[in-house]
Amino acid sequence: MTPHVTVGVDESPESLAAALWAAEEASLLDVPLHLIHTEEWPVTAEVPPLSAESLVERYETLLRATADRVRDDRPGLDVTTGMARGRAPAELTAAANEAEVTVLGSRGLGGVVGFLIGSVSLAVVGRARRPVVLVRSGAPPSGAGSGDAGPGIVLGVDIEQPCDPLLAFAFGEAARGDEELRIVHSWSPPPAYGYTAVPDPGVGSGPGRKVTEGLAEMVRPWRSKFPAVRVTEQAVVGPAAAA
Repeated sequence: MTPHVTVGVDESPESLAAALWAAEEASLLDVPLHLIHTEEWPVTAEVPPLSAESLVERYETLLRATADRVRDDRPGLDVTTGMARGRAPAELTAAANEAEVTVLGSRGLGGVVGFLIGSVSLAVVGRARRPVVLVRSGAPPSGAGSGDAGPGIVLGVDIEQPCDPLLAFAFGEAARGDEELRIVHSWSPPPAYGYTAVPDPGVGSGPGRKVTEGLAEMVRPWRSKFPAVRVTEQAVVGPAAAA
């Protein structure tokens, strides 16, 4: 499939911020940008055909308006749009697995630590095999070329799974934008630690040391490839969002 950047579109301010960020990324990669909206409205007694058609028209209008805004911001960028019918997490994950990178809007952390507001974004991040970027409203553009260091990039990894595409993307973004890269792996100690007096099983313990060494080993080749990138590694006991 032709390389491209995908962005999920809805009616939120975060979605527009994600689209503009994705447009910048597509321009930097010199690939097309694909805007996608997923709609889950079945035609039932509760949602008659006329209502469903109205919703489709509404979201087609939204896609056109977002595409126009992106083209105004990035003249010459190849922008396409599309709608998918089905469960949003599944449809967006499928789209993400075909893209160089997928961009979604995010409202940040919810009231319960560890959960992102927006179950769709959370599901796609957890399932996609390709890089997924979450963008908040007001976020700076990708690879901003002002010469100032950016706010930093946070990458979540699982040391038990292959993460090379994610590491390549994150290091490349950090190098291009002169941003610090923080790589986080969350883990849970063995159940036995729940019955001991060890205050923090991640500090100096056998399991904690093994996790820290595994994270360092995963990152080491990428440090060598990108020696100018400022990198910190963090093995977190418990939810990664707490970091």
